[in-house]
Amino acid sequence: MLSLLGFGTIAIILLLLFTQRVAAIVALAGVPLAAAFLAGNSPSEVAGFVKDGLGGVVGVAAMFLFAIVFFGIMRDAGLFDPIIARIVRWAGSAPPTVAVATTALAVVAHLDGAGATTFLIAVPAMLPIYERLGMSRLVLATCVGLGAGVMNMVPWGGPTARAAATLGVDANELWVPLIPAQIAGVVFALGVAYYLGRRERTRLAKVAAGDASAVVEESTARVAERMSVGSGDTGSAVGDANEEPGSPSTGGDDADGPATASSDRALLRPKLFWVNAFLVIATLAALIAAIAPPETCFIIATIVALLVNYRGMKAQSARIEAHAVGAMLMVGTLLAAGVLLGVLDGSGMIESMAVSAANAIPDAMAPALPLIVGVFAVPMSLIFGPDAYYFGVLPVLIEVGDQFGVSAIDLAQASIIGEETVGFPISPMTGAFYLLVGLAKVDIGKHIRHTLGWAWLISLGMLGVAMATGAIPLWSS
Repeated sequence: MLSLLGFGTIAIILLLLFTQRVAAIVALAGVPLAAAFLAGNSPSEVAGFVKDGLGGVVGVAAMFLFAIVFFGIMRDAGLFDPIIARIVRWAGSAPPTVAVATTALAVVAHLDGAGATTFLIAVPAMLPIYERLGMSRLVLATCVGLGAGVMNMVPWGGPTARAAATLGVDANELWVPLIPAQIAGVVFALGVAYYLGRRERTRLAKVAAGDASAVVEESTARVAERMSVGSGDTGSAVGDANEEPGSPSTGGDDADGPATASSDRALLRPKLFWVNAFLVIATLAALIAAIAPPETCFIIATIVALLVNYRGMKAQSARIEAHAVGAMLMVGTLLAAGVLLGVLDGSGMIESMAVSAANAIPDAMAPALPLIVGVFAVPMSLIFGPDAYYFGVLPVLIEVGDQFGVSAIDLAQASIIGEETVGFPISPMTGAFYLLVGLAKVDIGKHIRHTLGWAWLISLGMLGVAMATGAIPLWSS
């Protein structure tokens, strides 16, 4: 009963998010609360589930709130304008190159294995470029997510470390045999990014030709508005890359589209460029080095940014209010996700779902258990978070496989191919997911629909490479 209720809860939430029937907060918090009462829990028990769930996400919510305000202030001050000009000078104004550069940036940024850090570095850096060229923000979120997802297999990343803890082995023992598959995954991700970029170039050409059907909500490109999209040269679209670092880019008339990352020239602070650049670098360095909790880093950074760039209560309040609406909406979504996680865990639904999922595999197919796990690893990220899967589902799978001589290491490695690695950028069960969609300013359901197929395809390609290299067996004997 509990497992059916759990799977039904996830299914209804995903359906509501995909179809955009209700706000994300309503789906993420309302559905699990109703399920908790249907399971026979008392109001006091449900309140306990909610309290525990909120306690698990409050840090991420605080980080998100202050990170959005901080990067918003940096954008208002014009910090990203000359950086954008140089990136576009290197990447060109061709969407395929920009998309590939986005994924490459995410791959490099995720070397520390922290999804939140990757998204905080990659999305704010690339978003102004996408908006200037008119590229869809869904493509931005997908390209960043795919690059980060493939790199999330590193042994110091969450999934591999959790799997190693469950098996009681060294994380390198699981990761090293999968290195060829991970390298292939990086190549696959860059290939998908290139394809998505080519598709964007075609769409933008249609918009420029007056085709209203090619206009998408997540793009700044509109019919009768000239967008600077080419095959590689930047022309006047990106301004002069030889400008002084503190000078705002002047890439065209305002009527033709956004010329700078900042929408109000009165807010620009070109004389403070190097001060703001140092502040961003210092904040990210503190984040990566774990000098303090992420939320503390961004609270301090936001305070300093306001004091340095905008003097007086009126100016500072205006900057906070300018970015508060979007930030608070996503903070509410994060807290609602905390309710979902708290209810699923506290009510015992997750544990029951794990047992049911493992028992659903026929005995005759047990020798192919690693293959089955590898194939469905990405979609399982929609249902099970990293803790729930690696500490709840994986031990049950290991127990089932042990009866048929299936290696626990094979099962763990098959899981690492996709479960909360390539699949974590589409998982509503992780806080970093909400950070990605919030920073990219995309709808949750649209992002999952746009990214799921590509993430699954890359995971299957990596699984094929892992099988070809002998890391994961096709059939355990």
